[in-house]
Amino acid sequence: MLPVSLLLALLLGLVPLPSLLQPLRPYWLALVLAYWVVETPDRVGLGFAFAAGLVADMLYGTLLGEQALRLVVMTFILQRFRARLRFFPMSQQALAIGGLLVNDRIISATLHLAVGEPVLPWAYWWAPLLGMLLWLPMFVLLDAVRLGRRRR
Repeated sequence: MLPVSLLLALLLGLVPLPSLLQPLRPYWLALVLAYWVVETPDRVGLGFAFAAGLVADMLYGTLLGEQALRLVVMTFILQRFRARLRFFPMSQQALAIGGLLVNDRIISATLHLAVGEPVLPWAYWWAPLLGMLLWLPMFVLLDAVRLGRRRR
């Protein structure tokens, strides 16, 4: 299920959106990767996050290594606080994921400034809020699929 969910997350990042909705696009790859880091830390770690980020960089045509760095930082923080995060209620988990997604935007903006690329407009800072709101349904869906496959 892990490869399929990552592939779907990568494809959702490619879906064209109207220019009005473009700033609200959640970082699907980060959300899916966060789920797998929290639920199966023995299968998904820093190396996996780096590889997934490089694939995303090549697929989306972004600065090579940008998403890899962003996902590695997120994975490191999740691994560090995984034990605590698993026992949070879902509302607090969503807040923590929202904080990680804001941190991701800060890293992205810093990288863009460092290499002289234009920084995304302020409207793009709404995407972490949407990602935070999507955490619960996405977590429940991936958990149901993962646990459903195990019971068979």
